[in-house]
Amino acid sequence: MLGTCVVFKQLFARDVRVRSQVGFEPERRSSHPYLCIDFRTLHTRLGCGSTSASYDPERRVHRLLSFQRYLHSSRLLRGVPQQIPLHILDEDYTGQARCMLEKVGNWNFDIFLFDRLTNGNSLITLTFHLLNQYGLVELFQLDMVKLWRFLVMVQEDYHSDNPYHNAVHAADVTQAMYCYLREPMLAKSLTSKDILLGLLAAATHDLDHPGVNQPFLIKTDHYLATLYRNTSVLENHHWKSAVGLLRETGLFSHLPAEDRLNMERDLGSLILATDISRQNDYLSRFRLHLDQENLCMSTASHRHFVLQMALKCADICNPCRPWELSKQWSEKVTEEFFQQGDIEKKHKLEVSPLCDREMNTVGNIQIGFMTYVAEPLFAEWARFCDTRLSQTMLGHMGLNKASWGGLQQEPAPVSEEAEPSTACADTGDAATAPSDGSTATTAGGTSSKEIPQGSRES
Repeated sequence: MLGTCVVFKQLFARDVRVRSQVGFEPERRSSHPYLCIDFRTLHTRLGCGSTSASYDPERRVHRLLSFQRYLHSSRLLRGVPQQIPLHILDEDYTGQARCMLEKVGNWNFDIFLFDRLTNGNSLITLTFHLLNQYGLVELFQLDMVKLWRFLVMVQEDYHSDNPYHNAVHAADVTQAMYCYLREPMLAKSLTSKDILLGLLAAATHDLDHPGVNQPFLIKTDHYLATLYRNTSVLENHHWKSAVGLLRETGLFSHLPAEDRLNMERDLGSLILATDISRQNDYLSRFRLHLDQENLCMSTASHRHFVLQMALKCADICNPCRPWELSKQWSEKVTEEFFQQGDIEKKHKLEVSPLCDREMNTVGNIQIGFMTYVAEPLFAEWARFCDTRLSQTMLGHMGLNKASWGGLQQEPAPVSEEAEPSTACADTGDAATAPSDGSTATTAGGTSSKEIPQGSRES
């Protein structure tokens, strides 16, 4: 436990400065590597030919494809059958999903059930519903076809094989963001543009996440780490990927150029705020504002800062959910950590903190996360919004932390058929193994992800 706590103190004491990028071009959609591809070969394939190739319309469209959609299209060309479920629901499922949307502002909203009822389309369905409910589609004159295409492409670009950073997580964050937007302090002050940006940022904040963290990308000489100079690598990638989809679908093409650039810049500012390594920076600024009581919601910059804090809360709100939901998220994020650790062991790399399944458990990771990351953030949020929702979140987190502590102390059940020596060994490990066996996967287990191949040939 002490080791985990020390790790969290070290992880979140860093203050990484994010470079300001107002004018930029979105990433070429084929330039960011996908873990299971040797993308050096792909770079060579895409980059070969004369300079006139850049004027080929097919080439320009091809570069916009994410690696998720590139893999899908290449499978079709090779004659490999699709492994995508039909997006057709019977009336019973559609009706149940519609009933759930009527209670979308409930903090106990079960996003896992909603995802099943929508046949894996929770992000599309939820985001479209919220945008329409706020009247943003009509207010900003968004083309319905472009909007739907944008949302479909966003959902596709989340990696479904990630245990945690997938489209369901994005939908969960979007639902949490909606709950925060309804808080009186925000609801009476935010503009329609603020709400639109808040919902879009929540839906795209982890877009095209590779399922590994920034230190992993840096130490494997990943293309993205080089591209963003080891600074907020994933967050910059999520932002540029979102901008790429906005431009590819032309969702804001009817707006003046200056307004489009401002929207893209503000979207990036929100997504970059989710960089967990800058937690202390944002938290200190937030605490200072609250101490000095100088947050003015009529000021655009202050409203934007509050939106950043709201998105940060939504991004890590899993410990604040009811136990049945929080436990599932805890197991999923820990399994993603452990899968990264398995890859690092397989390729003789130093195992990242919290990623060794033989040294950590779901419980000790979650208790450390709540103590050093979640509790300080949500305590300040409760100072800002002292509402029933804030108190509910703090109450759930306290109960969840106690539950994980209780599971840590429960002895693991010993099989009657086990030999005495085996039983003794099992009892000795009980203090570090969760009783539900959620992390019982062996370190040597295979993973669907492979180590990325670094490239400097771009």
